[in-house]
Amino acid sequence: MRIDLFTGPRREIEWLFRQAEDSEARLRDYIDHGQVWVAVATDGEIVGHLQAVADPDGSRWEVLNTAVAEHQRGNGIGTRLLERAIQQARRAGARRIELATATADIGNLRFYQRCGFRMSHVIRDAFGPDTGYPEPTVIDGIPLRDQIWFDREL
Repeated sequence: MRIDLFTGPRREIEWLFRQAEDSEARLRDYIDHGQVWVAVATDGEIVGHLQAVADPDGSRWEVLNTAVAEHQRGNGIGTRLLERAIQQARRAGARRIELATATADIGNLRFYQRCGFRMSHVIRDAFGPDTGYPEPTVIDGIPLRDQIWFDREL
């Protein structure tokens, strides 16, 4: 498994973006921003990605979208992708990296904390028809409503 900077058209890996984004409108707004790294299996198959964007002064990076193909989850690919983004953010002089996920996604809440991120704040009702998300959406038996933000000092 290797982690590479993705330089091709993002539409080629849009299927991965869709695994982490339920709003078509939101995905259209950000899919072409920032940098994307991909996890490439030994057979050349792209099995995961992470997209990050630096703020204008470069002091803060935000992870916008990340996903690992279902058949590859649990193999450390997400951790490796996140570590690569953190490494690149440090090299670029960033002081903090931030990301958000749904409060309903218990797996992500555990994952980001294991990777050294701390919860910073919650945005209530971030997910719903008025923000481009279909209703009802349920994750792990929990309605998709609120968004939780994490950050990590670098």
